[in-house]
Amino acid sequence: MRFAEADSGGYRIEAYGREGIRVAGRTLTSGLILTPERLIEGWGPDDPAGLDAGHLGPLIDLRPELIVLGTGAVQVFPDPSVYLWVLELRIGFEIMDTGAACRTYNILMAEGRRVAAALLPLTPIVSAKP
Repeated sequence: MRFAEADSGGYRIEAYGREGIRVAGRTLTSGLILTPERLIEGWGPDDPAGLDAGHLGPLIDLRPELIVLGTGAVQVFPDPSVYLWVLELRIGFEIMDTGAACRTYNILMAEGRRVAAALLPLTPIVSAKP
């Protein structure tokens, strides 16, 4: 899906699909963390089932008021023990498929919220291991 251009400043998701997530004119095909000020590539597990509490540490370090987790093509809820500590820090935590997470991130970013998106690709990464 392609988004209309908006002049809101900061990192914005321009498009997403099976080809990847486009940010700042680049199409990224692996997991990433995105805030209005930062883009961190190479984040997360290859599959949402591999998500653990350690993956959330870099997000907490960014001090967001809300984390939006995109789990790929479908919404996958991790075990609550993975993210319970995030809620205890009084940080909002929303879990959705990556398409919904991209749209939600753009809305929250445009509102000036301190949002961090953790986005897994829509298609799983296939390893070339023999």
